[in-house]
Amino acid sequence: MIVAGEASGDQHAAKLVTAVGARSPQVSFFGIGGERMRAAGVEVRVDVARLAVVGLVEVLVHYREIKAVLEQARGWLRRDRPDLLILTDYPEFNLRLAQTAKQIGIPVLFYISPQVWAWRQRRVEMIRERVDMMAVVFPFEAEFYRRHDVPARFVGHPLVGEVPAAADRRALRQDLGLDPDRPVVGLFPGSRRSEIRRLLPIILSSARRLKRERPEVQFLLPRASTIAEADLRPYLDKAGLDIPVVGGRSYDVMHACDAIVTVSGTVTLEIALAGTPMVIINKVAWLTYFIVRPMLKIEHIGLCNIVAGERLVPELIQRDARPERIAAELEHILDDPAHAAELRERLGKVREKLGEADGTDEVADLVLEMLTAREE
Repeated sequence: MIVAGEASGDQHAAKLVTAVGARSPQVSFFGIGGERMRAAGVEVRVDVARLAVVGLVEVLVHYREIKAVLEQARGWLRRDRPDLLILTDYPEFNLRLAQTAKQIGIPVLFYISPQVWAWRQRRVEMIRERVDMMAVVFPFEAEFYRRHDVPARFVGHPLVGEVPAAADRRALRQDLGLDPDRPVVGLFPGSRRSEIRRLLPIILSSARRLKRERPEVQFLLPRASTIAEADLRPYLDKAGLDIPVVGGRSYDVMHACDAIVTVSGTVTLEIALAGTPMVIINKVAWLTYFIVRPMLKIEHIGLCNIVAGERLVPELIQRDARPERIAAELEHILDDPAHAAELRERLGKVREKLGEADGTDEVADLVLEMLTAREE
């Protein structure tokens, strides 16, 4: 049984399923996921879009639906008795599911760790009790878990082998229906409906401001697999801008752009690996912010900045995530080639930090290792 709770988890889990299938075709999967996992052959019983919310307040609003899905998943564990439970990110939900698995003797592999090293470090005690193996994607995570007596294996980050470091920008722009000689700005509003509601209006207001100052600017908006175009359309129609929506080609969009405004999350790591200058924004309910902020043990929220250990690209959070501030940062990138080149050079540190290993093959081997141990 395999569970992903958002678009990035769906993507990584699908690659893992494909890698396991190449090694051992008789292994079958069912669980919670999205388009990519379904295409990889997973029997998707609940679509990931039902779980893709973020923030304490937002989770409370959707609590009943999330709890209902959790109870469904617990029922599958008890009835179907899978040989292994693979959990991909989405810690609040998945750690509860892991508890049920351990109670009934099903081994648990957690792929892509919760950010316990960043906030709420006491969760490591829960992980020690409920998880048999952590497959971690950052080198510093393995050492963190070792210090806390949790079995962990550094497998490498799956994005390293997935995001190309370079591409023909001019050809991509033509292929995407854009004028290759005019600047392009990417609008990345996230993979959760709650992010779309909360952040897309701010992003579009920023785009309108930028368009007034720079009429030649073109925009692109990549659509995550967990988001339907119908979720975006009301906001786009209201914005009054010509913004092509591109599905299934987020890496092409990243490479086609001169600058990007993006929500925080895994996507910042992908954009960094593509080497495109970006501005990171985030704005959650104020109650969520006041509760979470004192718990944070890190200085940055963008994964690219966290991995680098420094502020490579700007982060505009809460009050700072205003259209005028965002537009000003994007203009700085577009108007100052030296600044843009410096950002691209600095983003190269992210690939250096992550190394060369693509974690997918290593995790697939770990899955088969745990299944073999189960049989013995």
